[in-house]
Amino acid sequence: MKKFIILLFSSVCIGIGLNMFIIPIHLISGGIFGVSLLIKYVWGVKVGHAMIMINAPIYLLSLAYNRTYFINAILGLIFTSTIIDWLTPLNGIVHLPIIMSVILGGLTMGIGVGFMLRLHVSPGGVDLLALLISKSTAINPGVIIFIIDSLIVIAGIIVLKDLKLIYSLITISCVGISVGLLNSFKSINLYLR
Repeated sequence: MKKFIILLFSSVCIGIGLNMFIIPIHLISGGIFGVSLLIKYVWGVKVGHAMIMINAPIYLLSLAYNRTYFINAILGLIFTSTIIDWLTPLNGIVHLPIIMSVILGGLTMGIGVGFMLRLHVSPGGVDLLALLISKSTAINPGVIIFIIDSLIVIAGIIVLKDLKLIYSLITISCVGISVGLLNSFKSINLYLR
């Protein structure tokens, strides 16, 4: 039951971060979310649907690596993609300056991803890859996520030819900081075990 509540809370955080703060200002966030947002902006595909399509090969890799991670990742994907699409009506209800939106969006999404990763659950492919790499190298998953997300944002700037996407680097920094902090202090139980 605890796992279900944390999955729901985390998915809602991610859905709010994307729909309320990131999508209305037409930015990307990084990771599979970022790639899914690029697909939404270019082809109009729903973010949750794009996430499922992109994640399939990464999830097969996790199945080969660790069956538990695979099952947890499927749970994270189902919860997150469903909640993101359900929270689409939040798009445009808040109008903040762009810098506030990118910070609040990044922190909110980072809290969701961070809590999921503490449970060894992943909402998407890059986070799952970061979790797998972190377990085998002892590198903080927040650092791994930041590096991969930076590359995705740079690709977004090139594809969409919109320098405003530079603000996305602030979003992914906030996500990386939140994830890093939530996964650095293993001594803080937070009643997750």
